[in-house]
Amino acid sequence: MGVGLLGLSGWFITASAAAGMAGLGILFNVFAPSAMVRFLALGRTASRYGERVLTHDATLRALSDLRIRLLEGLLTRPHRELEKLRANAFLNRVTADIDALDGALLRLVLPALAGWTVIALTGLLLWWLVHPSVALVVGLGYLILPTLVFLIGQRIARKPSRQVEAAMMACRTRLIDLVAGRDDLTMYGRLEAMAAHVHGAIVRHSHATRRLDRIQRRTGLGLDLIGAALTAAALGLGVRLVQTGEISAAQAAIGVFAALALAETVAPVRRALAEIGGMVQAARRVLPAVSAQVPEGGAEGVPGAAVLEVRGVGYRRGGSGAALFAPVDLSVAPGETLALAGSSGSGKSTLLLLAAGALEPSEGGVSWGGRPVGAWSQDSLGRSIALVPQRHALIAGSVAENLRLAAPEASDETLWQALEQVCLAGTIRGRGGLALGLGFRGAGLSGGEARRLVLARALLRRPQLLLLDEPTEGLDDATARAVMAGIRAALPEAAILMAAHRAAELSCADRCLQLTPATA
Repeated sequence: MGVGLLGLSGWFITASAAAGMAGLGILFNVFAPSAMVRFLALGRTASRYGERVLTHDATLRALSDLRIRLLEGLLTRPHRELEKLRANAFLNRVTADIDALDGALLRLVLPALAGWTVIALTGLLLWWLVHPSVALVVGLGYLILPTLVFLIGQRIARKPSRQVEAAMMACRTRLIDLVAGRDDLTMYGRLEAMAAHVHGAIVRHSHATRRLDRIQRRTGLGLDLIGAALTAAALGLGVRLVQTGEISAAQAAIGVFAALALAETVAPVRRALAEIGGMVQAARRVLPAVSAQVPEGGAEGVPGAAVLEVRGVGYRRGGSGAALFAPVDLSVAPGETLALAGSSGSGKSTLLLLAAGALEPSEGGVSWGGRPVGAWSQDSLGRSIALVPQRHALIAGSVAENLRLAAPEASDETLWQALEQVCLAGTIRGRGGLALGLGFRGAGLSGGEARRLVLARALLRRPQLLLLDEPTEGLDDATARAVMAGIRAALPEAAILMAAHRAAELSCADRCLQLTPATA
């Protein structure tokens, strides 16, 4: 619409002037061109609005799907890798990467496709309306020269663009750490040092941004010179063709103004250069996770009397490091509680992860319900096995919202029953009930209270196999025994395997297995 508007306007003005000089102005039809000019002007506005609505809607839908596929792909990573993720840094990274890919679509891919299409169509129209030579100069000039500028410019801009993106990420992460840990930093006298780290990231970002701005300005100058040169070439060709009588002056004006209007199609190149480094880096990080094959959930059910069998299982860090413990043999039947004992670092938590199917053993095998644990779908394992690790995972929200993560349809009565079973109901009632609001990561509860809330959530799952990692840490002996008794009462038929180090936990187990070092 824009190119057509400027080309038609140029033809209209030139043709009107020529008719006036020839004394034929009274015979010149101004109404049809005027109507077309108005149509193109209004159509350009409406088309620009429609283009924004459609492309942004399509892009947001694509990015929404990309976010889901990215998070699903992360589930395929080894459990140990997921454990190392820092929530703030990870979410900051994912947000920045998705925003960068948003820019790749809206400021690189779509403008490039639209620009090439408009240039090609304009070249065809100039071939028909003006002259083939004008069409070739304008069309090929705009297709080839700005593309070369972009290819050269992106090689130059890629490094400073990456530096801008990296400095911004460092600034965000350090600023979040500064705000989140300001109390501890103040207490240890490190607040000013951390603020200096944030300032350093800001300074690096500023330096890299200035370098990138210089590249953008030079690229913009190159594009402006290309536009001016092609417009001048169209004017020169038009004048020569008018002098030879091959075209009229009005036709020559179409070529000149069309060449002038096409400069708008290559304008996005400047902004794309500023973001190309971040786009490439984001794509390299996101695509492996997006392309990961996510196991499909199945509807298979685990037998009601399923037994956990661990036969000759060993585990080596990284698959080839030193063995963490001597080969383990154990079985846990429905209604039975087995405690794993051993010194800190002996592999109790690792054995729980192996039983849950989160890790693969380096030797031996783990079976659940008569099948290797890895043969079950994630959906089946999720319905039949619940793991409560040492580090609790609570969200900002009410107590009820935290509990209903495990049982979305559970009634208030069911939630209270679960809280009673872990000796937490009285505390919650005295502090506002199920509507009690918790802060980030469950802030507002003590360590022991948070742990019991996580245990209550696990009970709501009604698992056939319950894996507990030091479940009563932070509780006094009497409360610890009461909690363990409540867990067994809530799940009388469940097989329970727990890592234990306290007498209160060991006394509640039917059997105890001592883990020994691999060298013993």
